[in-house]
Amino acid sequence: MPIYEYRCQDCGRKSSIFVRRIGMQVEPACEHCGSRSMTRLISRVAVLRSDEEIFQGLAEDASLDDVDETDPLSMARWIRRLSRRLGEPLDAEMEAELERMEAGEAPEGEDEGLSGDDQEG
Repeated sequence: MPIYEYRCQDCGRKSSIFVRRIGMQVEPACEHCGSRSMTRLISRVAVLRSDEEIFQGLAEDASLDDVDETDPLSMARWIRRLSRRLGEPLDAEMEAELERMEAGEAPEGEDEGLSGDDQEG
């Protein structure tokens, strides 16, 4: 029972469509705007791994070490890399937050930056 991904030609967003059988004809509609102008995407193949294998791979991934936690853009890139490595898609709320961070804004609720220098003492 595959799940196919499509990109809407009207709003540009991705939708995932569950199909009961391989080869079954579907008429996908965008889950965001309802448009039927959709293009099927080639999706990555999911490989099942144990939690231990996933976290071992993360521990060995040096590309995740170059994050600057005081820079919103660096943090956003790191979160996107982590999401890809874990195979976990980002929800719309997280996507919006990352777009703000990529524009140089501090994450929502962070008034004094990302450095953690707001300790009381």
